[in-house]
Amino acid sequence: MTPRDWGLSSAAAAMFLDQATKFLLLYVFGFRSMLPGESVTVLPFFNLVMTWNPGVSYGLFPASGPIGTALLVLFSLAAVAGLGWWLWNAGRRALTVGLGLIIGGALGNLVDRLVYGKVADFFHFHAFGYDWYVFNVADAAITFGVVALLYDALVRPETRTGDETG
Repeated sequence: MTPRDWGLSSAAAAMFLDQATKFLLLYVFGFRSMLPGESVTVLPFFNLVMTWNPGVSYGLFPASGPIGTALLVLFSLAAVAGLGWWLWNAGRRALTVGLGLIIGGALGNLVDRLVYGKVADFFHFHAFGYDWYVFNVADAAITFGVVALLYDALVRPETRTGDETG
């Protein structure tokens, strides 16, 4: 597999896993009808909770109404296009996987925004008095994608001339 194939596969996997978990939780397990703040305890440090996020990461820039949603959709499409161009032209596996995860996560959240006008979030970790944001698989994919980009930029060994596969 080429680095590009790794990136495209990562994007497809992230988007598929995100949409599959959302479908299961919303429609199979009935989270769509849960009241705000209602949760299901899975482990002492992990709950499933139904949260609708009208904005971007951590509720920043909440979209108020159809115009705000349309602007977030356009921003997402522009970001995916730019990252897609970068992925298409990149030659290192860590870089393309990271870009693919970010693209797949952005597309997963974009589907929610187009279907519901907001993004479904479910996963809530808490421990030792700390409470983390509620997130979804797309958000996790974006986070791991950024970690892969940082790894590629900061940790990877220098590649030899003509060796762009590592």
